[in-house]
Amino acid sequence: MTDSDYMQHALALARLAEVAGEVPVGAVVVKDGEIIGRGFNAPISRHDPTAHAEVQALRDAAERIGNYRLVDCELFVTLEPCLMCAGAMMHARIARVVYGASDFKTGACGSVLSVFAEQRLNHHTSVQGGVLAEECSAMLSNFFAQRRAQQKTQ
Repeated sequence: MTDSDYMQHALALARLAEVAGEVPVGAVVVKDGEIIGRGFNAPISRHDPTAHAEVQALRDAAERIGNYRLVDCELFVTLEPCLMCAGAMMHARIARVVYGASDFKTGACGSVLSVFAEQRLNHHTSVQGGVLAEECSAMLSNFFAQRRAQQKTQ
C-alpha cells in the first residue's frame, strides 16, 4: 500500500470521530505494511485530554504487539501532531510520521514547532506532511464550519 492508502484508512477513522461529535482526526500505525494500530479523537467522550487519535493508535499498536516500543513503525494521521502526540511518538520510537493537514496553531512537526528536528533529543522521527492534505483539511474545515453554524442558531 502507499502513503495515500494508509491516509485513507486514517480518514475513515476521522469520520468515526466526527460522527461521535469529536474533532475529526484519525490515525493508524503501520509495521511491515500492516496496520497494527488504529485511533480517532475521543477526548470529549472519554473525558481524557490525552485521547488524541495518535495516542489512541499508539496504545492500540502497543497492546497488539505487546511492547510500548514501536520500533520500525510508521504513524499516519490526518492532522499534524501536537506537542503531546509528538512526544508520545518519540517515546514509542516511531520511525516515521506522515500527516495530512498542517496545524498552524499547535503543530509540532514544522508548523509551530519542529520537535523531531531538535538535535538534543535522543530519538529523531522522520516527518512527511501534506499527504491527502486537501481532503484532510476539508474535513476539518467543514466540521468547524458546521459547529459555528450550530452555535449561531442556539
